[in-house]
Amino acid sequence: MKKENIFVADNGEPPARITRARAAALRSISGMLPLKPSSMKQDQKRILRGNSKRAALDENSHTAPIVASVQHKKRAVLTDVTNVCCENLHRNCINATKVQTKGSKNTKMCTSKKDVKVAPVVALETAPFQVDAKTKPVDEIEEREKLETQAVELSAKLEQNVLTEHRVQCISHGRSMAVCGVASPVTDKQTFRKLSVLVKPSKTDIDADHKSPQLCSLYAPDIYSSQRVAELTRRPQSSFMETLQQDITQSMRGTLVDWLVEVSEEYKLVPDTLYLTIYFIDRFLSQNYIERQKLQLLGVTCMLIASKYEEICAPRVEEFCLITDNTYTKEEVLKMESQVLNYLGFQLSAPTTKTFLRRFLRAAQASYGVPMLALEFLACYLAELTLVEYEFLKFLPSLIAASAVFLARWTLDQSGHPWSLTLEHYTQYKAVDLKDTVLAMQDLRLNSKASPHNAIREKYGQQKFKSVAALSSPKLPETLF
Repeated sequence: MKKENIFVADNGEPPARITRARAAALRSISGMLPLKPSSMKQDQKRILRGNSKRAALDENSHTAPIVASVQHKKRAVLTDVTNVCCENLHRNCINATKVQTKGSKNTKMCTSKKDVKVAPVVALETAPFQVDAKTKPVDEIEEREKLETQAVELSAKLEQNVLTEHRVQCISHGRSMAVCGVASPVTDKQTFRKLSVLVKPSKTDIDADHKSPQLCSLYAPDIYSSQRVAELTRRPQSSFMETLQQDITQSMRGTLVDWLVEVSEEYKLVPDTLYLTIYFIDRFLSQNYIERQKLQLLGVTCMLIASKYEEICAPRVEEFCLITDNTYTKEEVLKMESQVLNYLGFQLSAPTTKTFLRRFLRAAQASYGVPMLALEFLACYLAELTLVEYEFLKFLPSLIAASAVFLARWTLDQSGHPWSLTLEHYTQYKAVDLKDTVLAMQDLRLNSKASPHNAIREKYGQQKFKSVAALSSPKLPETLF
């Protein structure tokens, strides 16, 4: 504090700070300032009542301004300043996105003045809610609508999937959706066609695995399509015993096939060699008359040709002569080989039951997590049983293979339908198409114990084939077809 602003009274009163108001009062009374301590306290209380904010600031000072005879003007601007302060505080509240309650500190500061109007404060308190209602709740409503839309779409998809899955099960079991207890959503043929399109893709793609080059996944569909055509053009006749062959019978043919099964086991030949051998025999007998004395010679010769085509290390001619107890010489075998090859036109590639069985078993195993060896062995056992029987020449090799898979699946598991959409797609046979073949195969299997040809039954009765020949098959109901 500067010394020139300090005034010392003549009556010994304590010094006081000279303000502009005090200086004007001094000039008006010719420099006289008759002040007493009592009047000083009264003036100080009056100032406190007039301006509490100004008094609060001056309470901390020991040299408070004392004005006795001067009437101060009311500062109307002070109320406006207070309102501006409250407005700024509310703006800060809005920016902070937090509305202060009436008991908060900022509200108390705003309403501390008696002359402050209440209406502006209320308007300012409602402002944050109006701003939030246009910003934050709008985003929340949009997000909630999106979630509700997604939930509706998801529930519709789930319902459609349930209906589709139920229809697939009904179709696979040969029942309608009304019989299953579910009302069918199909109302017209167009809707039924659309639903059928949705059902078909549920099959398993067995050619999706391209890791193993031996599976030929890229070319397998085209290969088997060509094989389906070849089995029609290169099949043997199914009535050569009645029309051409007069010296041999069906039983003789069955005995020859049963013996060749033992020979293939003796030399550990692959199954394709056995199937191809029987094909060559039937194909030759379809157009060439033969005597019963040369029937065994035809059998070993056809096995020699098939071994050269299928095996890596085929048995020699002398070994086949030895297996016949030297009934035929090497020259006779080579002569018969020339006759068979000339008749076949050296076209040794032909689709057999084993060719299609390998493909169909892969389709049947697609529904299992782990391949079932019992299913494979049982299907092969049923397919080889048909080699002995002459009556099965009237069935296509692909039909026999599909029927073997059908009966094998039913024998191992009666809880569900043995035929699936995957098998129907890859075999190109429906369950009703297999009825005659499956029933004939079932009768053949049940009568195998009474048959004199037991080589195949003994073969698949071994432990390495899981003794599938000893399995019993329940009766086939008509509802399966």
